[in-house]
Amino acid sequence: MIQLHAVTKEYDQPGSPSTLVAADHLTLHIPAGEIFGLIGPNGAGKSTTLKMITGLLTPTSGSISVNNVDVARQPTEAQKHIGYLADFFSVYGNLKVWEYVDHFARCYKLDPAQLSTRVHDAIAQVGLTSKTDSFVDGLSRGMKQRLGIARAIVHDPPLLILDEPTSGLDPKARVELKDLLRRLHRGGKTIFITSHVLSDLQEICTFLAIMEKGKLLRVGPIADVMRSGGATRRVHLRLAAPGFDLHPWLASRGFSPEPPPTHLSAEFPFSGSDADLAALIRDLVQAGAPLCSLEEKSDSLEALFSKLSSGEVM
Repeated sequence: MIQLHAVTKEYDQPGSPSTLVAADHLTLHIPAGEIFGLIGPNGAGKSTTLKMITGLLTPTSGSISVNNVDVARQPTEAQKHIGYLADFFSVYGNLKVWEYVDHFARCYKLDPAQLSTRVHDAIAQVGLTSKTDSFVDGLSRGMKQRLGIARAIVHDPPLLILDEPTSGLDPKARVELKDLLRRLHRGGKTIFITSHVLSDLQEICTFLAIMEKGKLLRVGPIADVMRSGGATRRVHLRLAAPGFDLHPWLASRGFSPEPPPTHLSAEFPFSGSDADLAALIRDLVQAGAPLCSLEEKSDSLEALFSKLSSGEVM
C-alpha cells in the first residue's frame, strides 16, 4: 500500500550552513490491510514522514508511492487513495454534521449522484448518525475526532493516515476511537497511525516502526519488533481447583515458574512457537489439570521504546 525508497527530507537552518535532516534515507514497505503504527519522540520525523506520504511535503530525495501511484508525479491521483487527518484540524462549528462532511465530499469532486449516499455512509461508519443534523460546535471532543475521520473517508480511500488521533481524548473516547479503527480495518482499510499513547498502538497495530532522529530503528510485524527488542513472552496459567501439582509438572517439562501466591497458578517465560504452546496446553489438560484460564503477557511497547532510546538495545 505504501512504499518509500531512500526518502530524505532536509530543511535549511537560518544562520547555519548545515541542514536539519528530518527524514534520513527512509526505505519502508507497508503491505495492504495492516494497521501500521509509527512511534518516536518529538522531533523524530514522524509528522514529516506522514506529510510526505500525503503529498503535503516534497522529499529532498527519494520516491514515495501509495497503492502503486507515485505521490510526486501523480499527486491528484494519489489523493484519491488517501484519507488524512492531521494532529490539529479545523472544524466549522456553524455547519451541521452532514454539511461539514458534504463540504469535503465536494472538495474530493465526488460524483453528484453518489454524494448524498457517500456522506451519510461516512457519518454512519464513524457512529454519528444520530448527530447528522446537529451543529458541529455542539459535539464533544471525541465526536469531533470521529467527524474528522468521516471527512477523511468520505471518498472511500483504501488508506487512512492519522497523526496523533487520540491526543486530548478522555479514556471513553479513546476506547471508542480504537473500536472505530478496528471496524474500518475489518472493512478493508489500511491504517497508518502515529501516537504517543503507546499502549493504544500495542493493542491495535499489526505492523510497527520505531523512529528516532529521522531514522527507522525497527520495522516489522509488531510481535517481531517486540521480540527483536528483547521482549519476553510469558504465560500465566490458572487452575480451577487444587489437587494437581502444577509447578512440578512444569518443571519436569523444563520450565521455571515463579513462586505463586497459591498453588493454583503459575507464570513462566515461554520462548516456543504458538504450536509449541498449544501442545503444552493439550498435554497439561490430558494430564488431568483443571485448567480454567491462560493469559499471555509480554513487555510493554513503552518498555521497548525506553530501552531503544537509552541505548540498552541496538
